[in-house]
Amino acid sequence: MKKRPHKWKTDQSIYRQLMDEVVAGILDQSYPEGAMLPSVRGLAERYDVNPLTAAKAYRELQRAGLIDALRGEGLIVRTGIRAGLMKRERARFLKEEWPELRARLERLELDVRALYAD
Repeated sequence: MKKRPHKWKTDQSIYRQLMDEVVAGILDQSYPEGAMLPSVRGLAERYDVNPLTAAKAYRELQRAGLIDALRGEGLIVRTGIRAGLMKRERARFLKEEWPELRARLERLELDVRALYAD
């Protein structure tokens, strides 16, 4: 499995950021519903983190109901979870990120449509 160079933010726990990476993988379908996730060790190697950090991220994703453990086989993305995640992440973006982004675009006098023209 290929390592992903990653810059971890200092204002949030690495396991939370790792959870966000897995959620992003579910949303972009790098980890499709029903598919096996990398092992704890594989995830740790991929992101160059401690296996305990990877295990904690997976444990929290299980607790949140996003992934399931198949005894003796590994972890899978829960079937039917992507649509709910997409709804949640869109709402979070519109509430938390869009207002700041919109204000910055306005300050810079940038039209969103013009960004697509390039």
